[in-house]
Amino acid sequence: MQPTSNFTHLSAAQLAEQLADDHFVILDIRDANTFSQGRIPGAIHLTNENLPDILREADFDKPTVVCCYHGISSQPAADFLHNQDFSDVYSLDGGFVQWQQLYPELIEK
Repeated sequence: MQPTSNFTHLSAAQLAEQLADDHFVILDIRDANTFSQGRIPGAIHLTNENLPDILREADFDKPTVVCCYHGISSQPAADFLHNQDFSDVYSLDGGFVQWQQLYPELIEK
């Protein structure tokens, strides 16, 4: 894990190791159609529309991973969450594309 200014990069392997523990909240920012076709188990779809609800119900101290397609868009989203007082925020390196390549058996539909 490499610290960045306000969030930490997390590899798919690091997330897979922790997934069974229900250790992380996973927020997936991909579009609704893609999210419905497959996601990391337990992932919550984060959109502009449900952001206020997620912020209202969030455990700001629980480690939170942001997932996008390739690990690029998740970085500013992770930074945004940190600025909303999330204390432990991660951006998933390689995004869902890498997760799907490494862990096809760990995709929830």
